[in-house]
Amino acid sequence: MPHAATGYRSLLRAPGAAAFFLTAAAGRVGIAMTGVGLVWLLHARTGSYGTAGLATAGFALAEALIGPQLARLVDRLGQTRVLPFSLLAHGAAITGVLASTTPTAAIIAATCAGAVVPPLGALSAARWAHLLRGERAGELPTAFSLESLANATAFLLGPVLATSLGAVGNAALASTIAVALILGGGGALAAQGRTAPPPAREHAERARTGRTLLQPIFLLLALLNLAIGLYFGTMGVSVSSFAISHGIPGAAPPIIAAASLSGLLSGWLYGLRRHLTPARRQLVIATAYLTGAALLLPLAPSTTWLGVAVVLTEAAVPPTLVLLNVLTEKAVHPAVLTQAFSWNNSASAAGSALAASLAGRATDVWGASAALAQASAAGLVLLVLALVLSLAARRSGEARER
Repeated sequence: MPHAATGYRSLLRAPGAAAFFLTAAAGRVGIAMTGVGLVWLLHARTGSYGTAGLATAGFALAEALIGPQLARLVDRLGQTRVLPFSLLAHGAAITGVLASTTPTAAIIAATCAGAVVPPLGALSAARWAHLLRGERAGELPTAFSLESLANATAFLLGPVLATSLGAVGNAALASTIAVALILGGGGALAAQGRTAPPPAREHAERARTGRTLLQPIFLLLALLNLAIGLYFGTMGVSVSSFAISHGIPGAAPPIIAAASLSGLLSGWLYGLRRHLTPARRQLVIATAYLTGAALLLPLAPSTTWLGVAVVLTEAAVPPTLVLLNVLTEKAVHPAVLTQAFSWNNSASAAGSALAASLAGRATDVWGASAALAQASAAGLVLLVLALVLSLAARRSGEARER
């Protein structure tokens, strides 16, 4: 297992790498806190979960729909020019939430906050792609593994911190810490112009690359991100409902924590070495494993067996996400890369929201095991799309060789 050119330590020693990675990672903890923080804050103020849910949904929906357009501006004008305005607008919107006196005002402000929250994960990934272009391109999987670890850690720590503060009556403090992390991390990232990708300066280049995202390969990648979102949304509902239906609701948090640790470990191990197999073939292998493991989920007779099945399945998720980023970087022009990463995130969020609704309905009608079967179906969709992508990429390569 080589650690020289592909190890995390070597990667972070690249000029400016540690600085932009750590500042973006800190900001992502704030983003991960925001949704949960809004629930606690607005429920504490209004006594209504309906208001809290609408505000959180508005934030998430605006982030998913407007985020790619913000990323498009970043690609055209550059991170250092767009990020400060995004941060100012987000800070003002969160201040509006904190200062709101009516539920309607809070919902509108939260939606505006989601529309302008900076896509720090996409910005950091784009910097890695720029930094490692050329001779160091083989280190991109390691860099994206690092990004996956940062994202998983953020969404493990952020909600726990926001929930802990909200539970002891400090919901406003949770939202304040969240926005401080976003503004601090994002502001520090904006100040690091040396590692930022150059903007698409010439109109001719923008015209030539403006439609790159409509390529079949990228559309397949977006569908793959939608499918992995279906898996995320299903697991978020079905694990808890399974534990409750078996009379052991306290089993859900340990299962979810064990799954998160499994994902962190597999993502870390995946990034430790250089993989010679083409990324598209690796994706087929990863999704085949995920599908096989997910088939065990609806068969679990107890929470203990469900925990084992979830841990085994979750191990496939980080490598899959890393490979989707690697393939996205290869599929699109650098001038639209941030936008491509942002659309992938939006597709995953859309899949997660859809699956959560379907899983809740399946649980009500057929039981928790039926909801878990939805995760197996999501795995099958992933595998089929990965096979189609591999075939399409191979044919595209053969056509270029001719």
